[in-house]
Amino acid sequence: MRAADAKIKYIGRTIADDNGTIWCALSGSGVEFTYRGASLDVVLAGDDLTKLETQQYEKIKTQQDVDYARIAVYVNNERIIDERLEVPQKTYCVWRSDKPQEITVRIVKLSEAPHSIVGIQEFVMADTDVISPTPDKPLKLEFIGDSITCGYGVDDNDPEHHFSTATEDETASYAYLTAQSLDADYSMVSYSGYGIISGYTETDEKRLTELVPDKYEDTGYSRGKVDGVAVTLQKWDFDRFCPDFVVINLGTNDDSYCKDIAQRQEEYAACYAQFIQQVHSHNPGAYILCVYGIMTDRLYPYVQKAVELYRQKTGDERITALHIEPHTDEAGYGADWHPSKLTHIRAAKEVTAKINSLNKKC
Repeated sequence: MRAADAKIKYIGRTIADDNGTIWCALSGSGVEFTYRGASLDVVLAGDDLTKLETQQYEKIKTQQDVDYARIAVYVNNERIIDERLEVPQKTYCVWRSDKPQEITVRIVKLSEAPHSIVGIQEFVMADTDVISPTPDKPLKLEFIGDSITCGYGVDDNDPEHHFSTATEDETASYAYLTAQSLDADYSMVSYSGYGIISGYTETDEKRLTELVPDKYEDTGYSRGKVDGVAVTLQKWDFDRFCPDFVVINLGTNDDSYCKDIAQRQEEYAACYAQFIQQVHSHNPGAYILCVYGIMTDRLYPYVQKAVELYRQKTGDERITALHIEPHTDEAGYGADWHPSKLTHIRAAKEVTAKINSLNKKC
């Protein structure tokens, strides 16, 4: 059965092509469903990165790690598959049983969008087997962020190591943990190195190619293509997922540009307020929570200012800011000095508590 023909629940921003393959770019995107039967396989498809000729592959491999898409498959909330898809197509055994049983299956992309994408192509099962979508949950959350939200380097405990999709795991991020804690459906829109007015910079030059507001309305920006086509670079249909809360966590990369320069910090606040308006225009029923900290908190006063500017301009009071203390040596670090699993757990508890508090008032 073609994946797009199955009655399943979509997680996050996904898109189906004319061949019935469901493509996942963004962190945490995927599908979930209930399966009743005795034998289930899933066929996954790789992007053009998996189709490189051996000579091209070896050249890239000697220069850096090849950032294939990392995926996980869960059966009844137990992770049974965790690997990077390095071939154009692969069949995975999901379930075998002596007699038909009912299980819950979740397929999740663990790595982020810019480097690679993965396609859920086919479900292989008996004609008498049944697939049905899992029920929608009462609470829906959208998370917008950068590498912190992506779970960058969380599976590495050496801060001197650099980025690899092999050590990036969305399910260990504060965002995913918050959704799990609140038993909520979620959608993630996150890109490492991206910001509001500038992407991460070490040269004092503003990086205008890495701005979340420019990518927010896309299904998922990625260099991962299929036969040369950017299949996920299409406008997202916001009617497909209507969150109750939108959590924005942006500014860590902007801080590399803003530093202590007041004019740049003010620009950040003004542009952040504009982005909040953009987010609200697509999610008019959502309460917006602007989170900041975790790695650095120098810009937090300007996050607060952005929230106040938005309130003044729109009159909308369904918005607030939340400060989270930056990570510490005691909690350890992931790759490139990113948050450790312990830091993500702490941050998730704080965001969960805040949403619970706000939800009671709404």
